[in-house]
Amino acid sequence: MTNYLNDLLGAYDRLIMDPVHGGISLYGHEVQVIDHPLFQRLRFICQNDILSLVFPGATHSRFLHSIGTMHTGGRMFRTMVAAHLADRSQRGLKDIPVEYLPALDYVHKVTRLACLLHDCGHSSFSHQFTKAHSIRDLLSEPGRFRQLWQDDNQKPLSPSARLEEPATLEHEHYSVRCAWQILQDIDLPHYGIDPVDVLGVMETANFEPSDLFRQYADSFWRFISGRAPSEGMDTASLLKKLISLIVSGEIDADRADYMLRDGFHSSVTIGGFNLDHLLNNLRVGWDTETNWLGLAITAKGLGALEDFVYSRHQMYRKVYGHKTSIGFDWLLRRAIDEVLEDQDCRDYVDECLKDLREFRHLTDNYFWELFRRKSKQSEKSFSRRLIDRRKLNHLLTRENLEPGELEQVREDLARHYKVEPEMIVSCTLRARFSKIQENFNDIKVLSREPLSKALALKQITDVSSFFSKFSDGNITHFYLHPLADGLVKASSFSP
Repeated sequence: MTNYLNDLLGAYDRLIMDPVHGGISLYGHEVQVIDHPLFQRLRFICQNDILSLVFPGATHSRFLHSIGTMHTGGRMFRTMVAAHLADRSQRGLKDIPVEYLPALDYVHKVTRLACLLHDCGHSSFSHQFTKAHSIRDLLSEPGRFRQLWQDDNQKPLSPSARLEEPATLEHEHYSVRCAWQILQDIDLPHYGIDPVDVLGVMETANFEPSDLFRQYADSFWRFISGRAPSEGMDTASLLKKLISLIVSGEIDADRADYMLRDGFHSSVTIGGFNLDHLLNNLRVGWDTETNWLGLAITAKGLGALEDFVYSRHQMYRKVYGHKTSIGFDWLLRRAIDEVLEDQDCRDYVDECLKDLREFRHLTDNYFWELFRRKSKQSEKSFSRRLIDRRKLNHLLTRENLEPGELEQVREDLARHYKVEPEMIVSCTLRARFSKIQENFNDIKVLSREPLSKALALKQITDVSSFFSKFSDGNITHFYLHPLADGLVKASSFSP
């Protein structure tokens, strides 16, 4: 019990300093995770691929973002527990029994670990890496998943039997694989935590929780609701969903950290929101009649949630969708395809994608060296243009174009500039904000009835019309292909 108390009260093993959150404390097992070579590789992967070519300060890494996400996820859980205890005290209830402490400690540590490892499978240049045609081809090769989940003797590793084999691997699949390897190597059970409980709340994984997790899920339900679980109630699934919402939901630790971090390092203010205000108004919501367990936000905290959503919307429009940045992303993908035309390079990347011992070397630095080598061989290469930071010639930006409209604009631009349509490059950034309304159905508003003063849970859309303003959209930038540089004269174009 002493260990539970020490850990819950903040008796951590190490402190690191972060420019966004300040001091971040670490448990001993978290230090071992961070020191693992598969996690250390994140130091050499930029959080925002090559956004620094437009916003020079945006050189921050996936490494610190992952630690910041862990810190934020832990704060979310602890703050919600503290708010529940304060509510109990206001209602004159006695202190919680000591028997609940192990469950709270376990869930807290599982949440932090899942947040810490959520991005550990990202490769070079983060999301842009898997968008390059040559990389997609490699990730789609038959048997790629089985290669990734086999040992040195070509035998399948046990977790692979509980995972659905995808047609094409994504970075989430590599995150689960890397997380499993890291947790095996540090002997996580030695710390009293079952690795399947961590992997089970990560994206693309659906592991059955351990018996210990099921036991603690029952305790957690009693702690929150004040009642024993009803017969046949699957408290483990309810608790897994709650943790998953913290790790990768609509109000999750990942988004909360990267919005603050990206805004800070990009030196823009549009990604700002009050994290303290948002967290202090989050609650664990429950309904004993429907056996519902999820996130809730107080009525007075809706403003903070609206700021959070609006800031994310603006970051997509003004930073992630910046016309120069999107143009450089196009060049980056072409440069990756270009250097992988070399069979030796392609074979090595292929080896990295199926063997974690080599995967840890697949970082931004590896490709920058390939780009420099290629740029020396050809002055007209995409690599040379990227190395020299020669941006694409931007022609036009349009929003919410249908496929037919996009092709029409391309043809109009081609006629205007007297080039073939193939010389007009279009890049579209899609923002799926309609999921806000869909996902917020799992998040309730906690309000107090004016007469009875009883607490009530309501749908967010029944309380606020703000979130109905967001829908799916796209921003399309049109550029002149590098091959057409110097062949056309600059002139204005009116669509």
